[in-house]
Amino acid sequence: MTKMSLLRMITAAAAVMFAAESANAEKVLKLGTVGRLGMPIGDAIDQAMIPALKKASGGKLKIEPHYQGSLCGEQKCGEQANQGLVSLWTSSTANFGSFGTELAIFDLPYIFKSVEDADRISKEWLSDRQCKLAAKNTGHICLIVYSSGGFRQMANAKRSVHVPNDIKGIKWRVTKSPIEYTLIKNWGAVPVPYDWTQLYQGLQTGVVSGQYVAVPWQNIAKLHEVAKYFTEIGGSWSGNQLSMDIKQYNALSADEKKWLHTAAKAFGSKVSELDRKWVADGEKIIKASIKEWYKPTEAELALWRKGAIAAWIDAKGKFEPAVAERILKEQGMDSFIAQLKAAGAL
Repeated sequence: MTKMSLLRMITAAAAVMFAAESANAEKVLKLGTVGRLGMPIGDAIDQAMIPALKKASGGKLKIEPHYQGSLCGEQKCGEQANQGLVSLWTSSTANFGSFGTELAIFDLPYIFKSVEDADRISKEWLSDRQCKLAAKNTGHICLIVYSSGGFRQMANAKRSVHVPNDIKGIKWRVTKSPIEYTLIKNWGAVPVPYDWTQLYQGLQTGVVSGQYVAVPWQNIAKLHEVAKYFTEIGGSWSGNQLSMDIKQYNALSADEKKWLHTAAKAFGSKVSELDRKWVADGEKIIKASIKEWYKPTEAELALWRKGAIAAWIDAKGKFEPAVAERILKEQGMDSFIAQLKAAGAL
């Protein structure tokens, strides 16, 4: 055998070995999130999503999580996914709105009657339907929609609040959300845009006297130390989503896509379980130290829903009325449907 023939054989063998190693090499998907370990999103990634993907893929597909905004904030993570800097990202459904309106339906006030209804309807059909629309229109494929903190609840430092008229004139902290601004204004309070990091001090000094935030976050920030009157009005569900850049998703093999969806489903189940406990634990701590936790009657809740109709009108064009009506019907909310239709919101 000539030296040239031997060299060709060695080269060919090396090429075969390299191809085999490449076929078996693990593929890493970088995930950017503001969630962290010790909270439902981070723990569900760590305890369910990563192990499920490892098991389904036999270690061929791996997730590399970057927690607590160490790589990017919510909207920035979506932008970085489009640039190929990360593959997967999480955000609130509201912040997904920077890329399209497909998940805006989750943010409509009183679209869900309870956390159980939100979880059930999302898992049965709504999450899959809206995520498929998002994949067509936004540059991201939404893999799952889930709760992060349940519903927002009202708290204030002034007085007992049972019906919307009770908050009339109170300076109420709001975010940059147009829906939240409209809600607070229509309920009778004075909406004041105010930074989250300064909210404790703002409530303490009276710059603002009320806030509308999901219970676990109120507990983490210890807002119940300075706002002692709580009202369980629900309304705004704290929806979050897990997405992947569509170009990177389309580059996956059929098997890789299947593995990823298996992992996303495991994540969704775990994060729902952890989130409910997170909400319940927060409520227990808050209730032990405040002056009042009031749960409105159905008649009183109807007044809060009535005050939310203007937010639905403002959101027209960002959701499909027939889909919204189906969601409400599945929860037996026929009277709210009638109110919305009478106002031209549905």
